Amino acid sequence: MAQTWKPEYKGRVNVHAFDDWCGGSTAELRRNLHYPLYPHVRTTVQKLALSLQRTNYGLRIFGYLHPFADGEFVFAISSGDNSELWLSTDDSPLNLNLVAYVGKSGTEWTAPGEFDKYASQTSRPVRLSAQIRYFFEVIHKQNYNGIDHVEVAWQLRDKDVKFMVIQSEHISLYFDEFPLLIGDVDHVPQTAASHQNTKQSIAAVDMLRESTRDTLYNGETCPSVLLRFHCVLPDCTYKPSYTIKGYPLARYQGLQFVHMSYVYPNDYTRLTHMETESSCFYPKNIKTYLQIETPESLERNKIASREEFNAIKRDNTRPLTRLHKRDMHNRRPLGETDNAPLQHKDINFDTGATWRQTVQISPLDIQSQRTDAIDLRCNCTGNLLLPSSDVMPVVMAFMEKLNEKHNGYLQFALLKVVNVVKRVDKANGSRYLLELVVTNANGEQLRLSHYVYVPLKKPEAVPCNPVGLRWNPEATVHFIVPVKNQARWVHMLIADMERLYKETGDTNFNLIITDYNSSDMDVKKALEKSSLPRYDYVKLSGNFERSAGLQTGIDLIKDDHSIVFLCDLHIYFPTSMIDTIRKHCVEGYMTFAPIVMRLNCGATPWDANGYWEVNGFGLLGIYKSDLIAVGGMNTREYKDRWGGEDWELLDRILKSGLEVDRIYLRNFYHHFHSKRGMWTQ
Repeated sequence: MAQTWKPEYKGRVNVHAFDDWCGGSTAELRRNLHYPLYPHVRTTVQKLALSLQRTNYGLRIFGYLHPFADGEFVFAISSGDNSELWLSTDDSPLNLNLVAYVGKSGTEWTAPGEFDKYASQTSRPVRLSAQIRYFFEVIHKQNYNGIDHVEVAWQLRDKDVKFMVIQSEHISLYFDEFPLLIGDVDHVPQTAASHQNTKQSIAAVDMLRESTRDTLYNGETCPSVLLRFHCVLPDCTYKPSYTIKGYPLARYQGLQFVHMSYVYPNDYTRLTHMETESSCFYPKNIKTYLQIETPESLERNKIASREEFNAIKRDNTRPLTRLHKRDMHNRRPLGETDNAPLQHKDINFDTGATWRQTVQISPLDIQSQRTDAIDLRCNCTGNLLLPSSDVMPVVMAFMEKLNEKHNGYLQFALLKVVNVVKRVDKANGSRYLLELVVTNANGEQLRLSHYVYVPLKKPEAVPCNPVGLRWNPEATVHFIVPVKNQARWVHMLIADMERLYKETGDTNFNLIITDYNSSDMDVKKALEKSSLPRYDYVKLSGNFERSAGLQTGIDLIKDDHSIVFLCDLHIYFPTSMIDTIRKHCVEGYMTFAPIVMRLNCGATPWDANGYWEVNGFGLLGIYKSDLIAVGGMNTREYKDRWGGEDWELLDRILKSGLEVDRIYLRNFYHHFHSKRGMWTQ
């Protein structure tokens, strides 16, 4: 519905600018997660011709046109990169139609005032009335180079000789936004121009393909009480050799003692779409994987193949059927026709090419070349993968023990191995998180997520129950986020948390926002209006301090036996995030430091271009009791700065004897953002 128009709106139109977003197409602007509600800048302009003298931004210009006469008008648009002109049939934003545009791919552009470069730049004649105001909208995207500009012009058909830029006397505001905060968005028009193709999944990105891992939280949890009561596995002591309680670490040395876990099956966290031949997977010269065959090597291979064939032939003692004999009788030697042997003749397209050159290769096992050490040089590798030969013996031994406790009857049948996470301990044994889907005697499907331990001393993969290493499926997870003057990101965080609640129905989580007196929005009011089942809000004064803000949130938590997740504001969470944090945090034993993927400029969770943040530990799950034991956040040293406080906390966690579980986490993203204006003091 159109807003109430006022005469004082004449002479200007609304402009919304979206900064720090790469790409030159309007489709890329629409993928911006702040678009169209939360621009970086809200302002006005007095004519439909402007240049911001900057790069990597997008514009949404909207308001009303006031024709100076009755008649048929032709519109034209020009811009540095792509742009679109939409015009309504009246004053309603609901009746918009695309009438002219510059390009679709992001590579098209025009010079300022060049209205005839592309046929799409000019509209068909549109009949307008001088008695009516018409809602319009201009979408413009500027890339990283070239002259940024966008202009809209018109001409009265058969009257005007040339296009004229639309001036102030023929435009007016849609709404006066001057008194509003960034968080006030109810007035922003929602139109066909602003909501085209906002989410596009690129099938070529393997990590974006659907996986049962991502929806395991929907299954019914196999009751842990049942497993404890029946003592499915024999108990065993769990004391990994890699914990370093009391070890005198130097500052930030703890990073060297964190190792990656292995996963099964392939979760496709390797960023294959971001790799080049020079990536850390491959040698400098990838041709080393090829062995050029020579006549001598070919002859050796023929001899070896002939010997292998003869051996197979000797072993094959089955008599041939009559049909098989007739097939073999009718066969011709390779290259022979009915009349004469087939003659080969080279056609020399390129005398320098060897058209019959063949090569030898061996199956390449990249995973066998990797170790569980964190390699800070590699940011596209993804999780270490386990072979099925490692996993299935453990799984089947577990299932056998499970059914033995039911008098040997097949009470539970394995339906699917959804996820296995293995932490290798070369001295004592390995820990496995088994996540299975099983069926019971009634055919019901149940989810089973259970830690088992396989000591090295056992001759076979016989799992036991690691005493004390049991995750709590009902633990409350508290997400703590300190903020200051980041309205558009705070709204996005709240919306993302609402999505988790809607898709999982999980009420055992809490969003805690510690707010350093934000002036661009009412954070508390936004939380009150949300659908979140639980939240806490505290207002702080002074300059932004991440460590102090996190500690304030920690102090709000009354239950020491709940989980704290130290969080960042610019995060997109997988739907399974709450459950994943619970599974990888064990009170008194283990913390969780998932690796997040940093999205590139212009990338979204639905195309996932970016890199893994392998050296960051600021996103951390830990039981509050364990965090208290290690001393909490270091608010004394990290007072007026942030960066490094995560590594310092990691040092203390490791020295306390806790494990740090570390995996690359699917669909876990850090949004691209600039630091321009961040945490305005």
